[in-house]
Amino acid sequence: MGNIWSKDIGPGGKWSGVIGKGKLIRLTALEAGANVSIQLYHAKDLTERYNMPDTLKAQHTAHLTRGNVLMSDNGRAMVSIVEDSLGWHDPLSGYTSRAATDAKYGTTNYQELRNDWLRSGQENFAVELVRNGLSMRDMMPVVNLFSKVVVDDNGDMRLSLDHCPAGAIVTLRTELDTLVVLSNTPNPLDPRESYPSVPVKIEVMGASPVNEDDYCLNYRPENRRAFENTWEYHTLLGS
Repeated sequence: MGNIWSKDIGPGGKWSGVIGKGKLIRLTALEAGANVSIQLYHAKDLTERYNMPDTLKAQHTAHLTRGNVLMSDNGRAMVSIVEDSLGWHDPLSGYTSRAATDAKYGTTNYQELRNDWLRSGQENFAVELVRNGLSMRDMMPVVNLFSKVVVDDNGDMRLSLDHCPAGAIVTLRTELDTLVVLSNTPNPLDPRESYPSVPVKIEVMGASPVNEDDYCLNYRPENRRAFENTWEYHTLLGS
């Protein structure tokens, strides 16, 4: 289906918006080494949001890829991963803070550098949450799209620097009306000494209805139960 809307998110950039159910959200890394941190809230009830522990334990995984469903804290399917050229996205490392960004890349601020200052994920999310009637108390775990974090032989978590080439794609499908909040800022585990964020394109388009042979629906038995909870919600709402 054709694009409804698209936008390039530059290095350090942020964006938020409500995307209705039954849409595809395609994100494309325009250069190598991308990382986009994303938060998800149910647009019609902002107290319901992505639940990282339930998503991972229900699907017996510590990383996300095609077939995985991002579940809410009400046990509903919020967003499904329907296309993925990488095979691994990081749900564990969180987002960068102001203090960590200054410590790693040098102290910067807007007053001196204007739009060239180095933003943190924490600040980007805080701004977008306020714009959508939320606050710092609503900060939540993120998924770091395009990033692969592995555990080495010493038990340390490490970012795979060669994981994301230019042109890498991940496509999400909204199962609920979803407030999407994203920050194009570095993965907290990125060891590079220069601020590594790269441009990312976001495109929204229509999705085909979910049918019985849908890959995400059948990926795990727990996924089907999450979809059934979402379908029940929509049936009772009359939507």
